[in-house]
Amino acid sequence: MITIEKLTPADRPAWEQLFRGYLAFYLRDEPQQTYDLAWERFLADDRIHALGARLDGELVGITHFLVHANTSGPDVCYLQDLFTAPEARGRGVARALIGAVTDFARERDCMRVYWMTHETNATARLLYDKVADTRGFLRYQIDL
Repeated sequence: MITIEKLTPADRPAWEQLFRGYLAFYLRDEPQQTYDLAWERFLADDRIHALGARLDGELVGITHFLVHANTSGPDVCYLQDLFTAPEARGRGVARALIGAVTDFARERDCMRVYWMTHETNATARLLYDKVADTRGFLRYQIDL
């Protein structure tokens, strides 16, 4: 059975392993400070939030998300990171995490939940295409 809940201080080692897996998937190597700062923010739970998915009591999935203002309507929720441990994939973990973020956003009267993934992330896109619509937008960025 999958359960979704806020992360607790005891989850730090398992969360960090999952987050490192997420960043490695996107070929990112971050310094320890990145993990420490993110964890502090998740425990504060005021500007950015984190949920964990447990399967038989073991943390096997994480999501990080935030709510922000929207110029053309109510606030929106950005699902920034989503990762499931390889051994737990295909068991509904990611779907449950997306559902929990959607519930969080709905409770706060958000207008939408949205996220991005790389176009080559075919496995994740199989699920995303079932639970959400893609609107065809391209992402541009300026690194600072």
